[in-house]
Amino acid sequence: LTKIEVQTDGTLQREQVLTAADLREGVNIFSVNLATVHDRLQQLPQVDEVQVVRNMPGEIAMQIVERKPIAWITADDNIANPFASEDAFLVDARGVLMREKKLLPEYLGLPVIVGCAAESLTPGKVIDSVEAKAALELLRLSTRSFMQTRFQVREIDVSKGYCLIVTDKNRTRVTFGFDNLDAQLQRLEQFLVYSDDFKRELDTVNLLVQRNIPVTFAKTASEVINETIDPDGMEPRILKATPVNPPDKRQDTQANPKWKKAIPDAPVRKAIPVKPGRNN
Repeated sequence: LTKIEVQTDGTLQREQVLTAADLREGVNIFSVNLATVHDRLQQLPQVDEVQVVRNMPGEIAMQIVERKPIAWITADDNIANPFASEDAFLVDARGVLMREKKLLPEYLGLPVIVGCAAESLTPGKVIDSVEAKAALELLRLSTRSFMQTRFQVREIDVSKGYCLIVTDKNRTRVTFGFDNLDAQLQRLEQFLVYSDDFKRELDTVNLLVQRNIPVTFAKTASEVINETIDPDGMEPRILKATPVNPPDKRQDTQANPKWKKAIPDAPVRKAIPVKPGRNN
């Protein structure tokens, strides 16, 4: 064996592949069991498909298709940065858990599935909980043309155990049931079209209810400003200014004569004429 060709479409390094395949140059090419090499590579969590070919006189070629992660998943209820967390795993569309040695920048923008405490998260394992499978199905269905641009999922909370609480890029919170996700997304699409037509942003939508679906709208910027200025719907009160350091009255009395004790007024005397008249 004089040459080993490795082709992959992902982040796997050549050294990782050769180590996993237990393959090296210099051995007898006919001593290499291609089926064994195939099975060893297939056990890597990152590997989706693999093809191993023997090319005479002295080459073995391996072509690998890696799994494409579509989300992060964690048992934590809240996670700020999945990149820096040891409890966060990447998961592909088939539910296979991965932990990449080389994290690509595009992984940071993937949605996060949180609250998956009922699942044992281990690289290479396939998730089997109902709520985690429903979350992956929702991500798959939400990639349709309109929903992909209008409803971009950022977080899916599965901690309730009976529903999915989904937050999108606009911080709209939508509650989904596990069943009939396609029909629920169609109803959500109607609400999104309605809100766009009336230039209102959805705040919450509860799709667990099939009729009279509870919907709330986010407050507009003008409403937020008005509540900040006048939260009680009343005229703003003008408060009397209070000095930070009130003056000392004793010092102020000594410095300002007007604060001295007032002098009592002199009694008013009766006026006497200069030339008194004669008495008759």
